Amino acid sequence: MKQVTLKVNKREKTGKEVAKKLRKAGFIPAILYGKGMEPLPLTIKYSDFEKVYKRYKGEAVIYTLEFENGSVSRKQAILKEIQRHPVTDMVIHVDFQAIEEGKPIEIKVPLEFVGKPVGVTKGGVLEIMLHELTIECLPKDIPDKITVDISNLDVGDSLHVADIKVPENIKIVDSPEETILTIVAEEVSEEIEEVTETTE
Repeated sequence: MKQVTLKVNKREKTGKEVAKKLRKAGFIPAILYGKGMEPLPLTIKYSDFEKVYKRYKGEAVIYTLEFENGSVSRKQAILKEIQRHPVTDMVIHVDFQAIEEGKPIEIKVPLEFVGKPVGVTKGGVLEIMLHELTIECLPKDIPDKITVDISNLDVGDSLHVADIKVPENIKIVDSPEETILTIVAEEVSEEIEEVTETTE
């Protein structure tokens, strides 16, 4: 489980105008929330956040938020949501969820698929629907990723959430019936693409 440190400041003022000024000054408005605590408005230096986020994108990460002001010195949290500008794609707001050691937390963990499916060697096409799973466990038990061997999948086979095996100390939150991936015949894949292009 990756752990990174991020310097933050407690935000004294909130509102759209304040947020606009912060963004112009190179900061991201953020919020930290958690069980038994009042939501805490924060600011993060944009360059600091982007550097860390790009480096660990696609991995499960615990953030140690180091406060440079206020009464709180540090808090551990996970990243719950990022809001981006619809045109520039720049990060405009970040949500963190505080975690407590010894108490379970819900987090998304990336799936890593290993092996070349038998169906693909026969000309089938691998269609992936889910790239991550939502799990619940203690912070110390959060895995970097969940590795899944898909080498035995043939054309027409599908992998569902129920097929994923994890240690007993980890609970999968996603619906067991949800499809993670499937191996389809090439002609079926082409038909799906044609239908998609027609409806766009």
